[in-house]
Amino acid sequence: MYYIIFTVLILSIVLTISYIVSYFGKLRAKEKNLEKIKNKWAKPVNSRRNFDLIKIYLDADSAAGKLTAVTADDLDLKNVFNYIDRTNSKPGKQLLYKRLHFPETSLDNLLKLDAKVTSLNADAPNREFLELELSKLGHSNAYQIPNLFLKIHAPLFAPVMALYVKIVPYLILAALVSLIVIPNPVSLIILGVLLGYNTIFHFASKKKTAEYSDSLPQLLIMHKVAVWLVKYADIGDTSDIKKCLLNLAGLKRSLSIVNFESELVVDSGSPGYAVFQLFKVLFLLEPHIYTNSINQIGKFRDDIEKVYNFVAEIDVLIAIQSVREGLPFYNKPEFISKDAKMEITDLFHPLVDRCVPNSLYTRADKGALITGSNMSGKTTFIKAIAINTLLAQTIFTSCAKAYKAPFLKIQTSIKITDSIEEQQSFFQAQALAILNIVDSSSAAEEIKSLVIIDEIFRGTNTIERIAAAKSVLSYITANDNFVFVSTHDLELAELLDEDFAIYSFVDSKSGKTLVFDYKLKEGLLKSKNGIAILASMGYPESVIDDANIVSERMMLKYME
Repeated sequence: MYYIIFTVLILSIVLTISYIVSYFGKLRAKEKNLEKIKNKWAKPVNSRRNFDLIKIYLDADSAAGKLTAVTADDLDLKNVFNYIDRTNSKPGKQLLYKRLHFPETSLDNLLKLDAKVTSLNADAPNREFLELELSKLGHSNAYQIPNLFLKIHAPLFAPVMALYVKIVPYLILAALVSLIVIPNPVSLIILGVLLGYNTIFHFASKKKTAEYSDSLPQLLIMHKVAVWLVKYADIGDTSDIKKCLLNLAGLKRSLSIVNFESELVVDSGSPGYAVFQLFKVLFLLEPHIYTNSINQIGKFRDDIEKVYNFVAEIDVLIAIQSVREGLPFYNKPEFISKDAKMEITDLFHPLVDRCVPNSLYTRADKGALITGSNMSGKTTFIKAIAINTLLAQTIFTSCAKAYKAPFLKIQTSIKITDSIEEQQSFFQAQALAILNIVDSSSAAEEIKSLVIIDEIFRGTNTIERIAAAKSVLSYITANDNFVFVSTHDLELAELLDEDFAIYSFVDSKSGKTLVFDYKLKEGLLKSKNGIAILASMGYPESVIDDANIVSERMMLKYME
């Protein structure tokens, strides 16, 4: 009797000490995290990102309007995401990544987004505490939360075993009381059998509970974070979220032991953690928690998703303001519904350090052909147009001093490669990509396209390349799409003169060095610099002289 009391007393002391150590440890961690949040504001966050986990929420959505994998790759969307990702939580990362893949076509939705960004970030000190709260969902396990509401979950155990898991703690307590009141060998044997079987059952059920060992504890944290955000985040009407949180109260109770564990210990090496783990094994707490929780999840999947989106959206709204304040300058886009034109002032590529801004004006009935020598900035410029269109329609922010355009569907053909597995040549691969663009850019399309093509129909002979390119580009432009094409083919520029505005990037020589100003100019580029680049790299003089002679002969022959 006294031995049991003494043991309980020692365990209580150990747990109390562990709790005190945990409290002060969390206090120090909070101060450190708050300082980190302040220092990273308006700056890109340099960290490793696991895109296999980030895209879980995106991959589950196949709704219309989603960027194709080809376009996402062409625009280096992962690198764009790395730049604008200033989120503090893993759900925030997942929602931001998904948002970047679904350009908005509703002005009302974008204006509501912008109003929330403004309201939420008006009070900087309060915003920092919001970020601190969101950072509680910064563990990689929080990436698994969408798996709880994206699929239906089957029961973990058969009904008989589920019943045993539910009543076994009471059986153990009954055996203990029996031993204390009237010590007897039968109660001792029963207690030993129960504890032994529970230990075996606990580890045998690990495979079944492992699927939820990451997500369920994070779900509880998300619930607590959401309750805090409803109270302190100025984001408008939250009555719907309050209802969802109320519906999830039962789930919160079933996960309360997980919360107790997280509050109890600082790390897995503390004495309190070891004691608690033993307690969980002997009383089958883990199977009991997960069985009840999965039943609750099945009833309230929609509520979990709404709470998830609420928390993640607040994180995204804060990140958007951080991106805006970190840019040299930015503009909130103006979307035109009647006049089909695109007008962008001082456009720049956000990923290019000290990028030279350029302005452009074009109409849907007249495409833009971008000529220029190698390394002059053609591809960077047309990518910048697409990226700015994407950011304008996703985070209501353009990297420009002014952005005016209709809502557009973004289609690209930039990073085309041949495919050995599919036995496709480079030309076939690009022809297929451009066919997809043609099929999605018909006159019947309600949302017109922004078409970006880099070096159209490379990989075939000059005459057929130019002929095919001219016909395809004229067809796409005739359907009132905005078309931007970079090319080295001066002949193509001459053929498209009526349908396309011609622009160019030029270079100049300073001794053997090529100098680029990266400024877009109207008109056709007449010079080429391929041989000049070889010279600047140190190719033998005889090779350069011979190349120039052959080039001149070929030009004369073409002119004849």
